[in-house]
Amino acid sequence: MPNHTLAALNALSPPQAERELLSCCASRAFARRVAAGRPYDGADDLAAAAAASVRALDWPDVLEALAAHPRIGERAAGAGRESSWSRDEQAGTVGADRRVLAELAAANFLYEQRFGHVYLVCATGLSAEEMLDRLTGRLTNDEETERAVVREELAEITRLRVARLLGDDGREGER
Repeated sequence: MPNHTLAALNALSPPQAERELLSCCASRAFARRVAAGRPYDGADDLAAAAAASVRALDWPDVLEALAAHPRIGERAAGAGRESSWSRDEQAGTVGADRRVLAELAAANFLYEQRFGHVYLVCATGLSAEEMLDRLTGRLTNDEETERAVVREELAEITRLRVARLLGDDGREGER
């Protein structure tokens, strides 16, 4: 489905809105909560509700969302909106040095062994080297700290994807 206006998203049935919102964050609890909060008065209200919903997710719901994300350095397969967005978000790995990509793959493995889930970073605008540096730094986190970081990264990715869902590239409000 093409990008929506906020009015169009507000007008969808709850199941339709949930399906659209799942492209922003693949947690069913997230999609239900954000769809139930409609109508939203503005894109900023929707973005704030989406970020708050991500931050409030129970950990199993976060893991459900993480399962939809490819490893950093691996291209998402498929022709769907989520796959396309993921490829755009990880554009910094395209054409990266093979050594950096090999280090990313090795660090991804270590991360998954340590934390039990895929490494998640809001990769938009980051080079492969920056993604690797962040991954390496996060390997020293304890589990509680890392879970907090993952929630913030997921909230930022979701914010950008909500903007894209509404037809904006999401970069205008970047800090």
